[in-house]
Amino acid sequence: MTSPPAPTPRTSSTERRSSFEHALRQAADVAALSPSSHNCQPWGVAWPTSPGARQEAALLVGEAPDGSSTDEPETDEYVILALDRQRRLTSLPAHAVEMLISCGAYLQILLHSLALEGWSTDLIRFVDPLSDERTSGTPSAGRPLGDTWPPLWSPLCAVRLRRTDESSGRLAELRETALARRTNRGPYRPEALDPTVLAGLCAPWAGAAEGADVTVRHLVTDGERSTFAHFVARHGGRDFSHRQAWRETHSFLRRNEAEAVARGDGFTLGQLFGPMSGPRRHILRAALAPTTMRVLRHAGYPRLLARQLALVVRPTPAIVTMSFAETAPGLEDAVRGGAHLAEYWMRATDAGLALHPVSVVLQHDDVRTELQDRLGLPGRTFFVSRLGRPLTQFPRSPRRTGARAVRMI
Repeated sequence: MTSPPAPTPRTSSTERRSSFEHALRQAADVAALSPSSHNCQPWGVAWPTSPGARQEAALLVGEAPDGSSTDEPETDEYVILALDRQRRLTSLPAHAVEMLISCGAYLQILLHSLALEGWSTDLIRFVDPLSDERTSGTPSAGRPLGDTWPPLWSPLCAVRLRRTDESSGRLAELRETALARRTNRGPYRPEALDPTVLAGLCAPWAGAAEGADVTVRHLVTDGERSTFAHFVARHGGRDFSHRQAWRETHSFLRRNEAEAVARGDGFTLGQLFGPMSGPRRHILRAALAPTTMRVLRHAGYPRLLARQLALVVRPTPAIVTMSFAETAPGLEDAVRGGAHLAEYWMRATDAGLALHPVSVVLQHDDVRTELQDRLGLPGRTFFVSRLGRPLTQFPRSPRRTGARAVRMI
């Protein structure tokens, strides 16, 4: 007589929560290394743990509450991506989309990390801040997930995750790539990049990047790169001469490495220009001060800085652009676009390539529109960057610890 199979041991709710908490904090440490405009890190992630918060999260992903209870252990966990309004940039209208892109980049690396720890993304649902009743019509009103929801966070999307027990053990590899990924503003090798490598950077995406309607284009011909360099020389000083935008940018410039590490955001002069002597550091700090910019902009100082940037851009072997299909992208478009960008940048890092975003030509609508017309770029271009093999290494930007972006609710 054959004995019945032994019952599969069940994981208790407490054990599962403890396992997920460990995985989430590990994933948040990796995701903290995601790219963000000005290194402002405007993201937050909430983990619903109370019954009420979990029910609200279930509603956000479209689950219908049935009011029933069961002795079976729950198998799902939720995370809610949020925009931390206290950390966002606001001086230019284009920053609103940039902040969502930054949050999307964070989400992609967070979900990728969780998948490597055995928690797969089952469903992502985006929150419409203008129509969702839980936000009373505006992103800043009310507490959409109870009294413990941070008052300065605007929910962007809710994610349902399921335990797969298929941990790949490769989280350490992803962490190494995230640590190696950085903006490198130095010179790149002038040799052309292998088209096969470029094609590999655009292979199908997973996670939050899946379904992103984004067009990637590599400018590799001499004519395209020359056109772009001339454009940078003409318009690359726009931010320097824009009083409010430059004041906000300068507020992220840290006095030294110690201050940058203590604050966990922003950048130092070394992260902008590479290693330098003490005297040069003092000269640059004075030259970039908002009061200096205000005085010297009438003498053509922003144009000089733009020409210097163009000299760095011109010999770069490739320029990568990314564009939304729609000229006015919605919240989901922007977040998924950011996820797409993060995946591309991580793949480029694995391939030994570096990026140096030239965001100034996209942050003013008239300049961006002219650039798109000149290069024949579709929709709305949201990312343009130098791409190549760096000749020198640049220091990594300071980051907040992963735990500082995670809240239990």
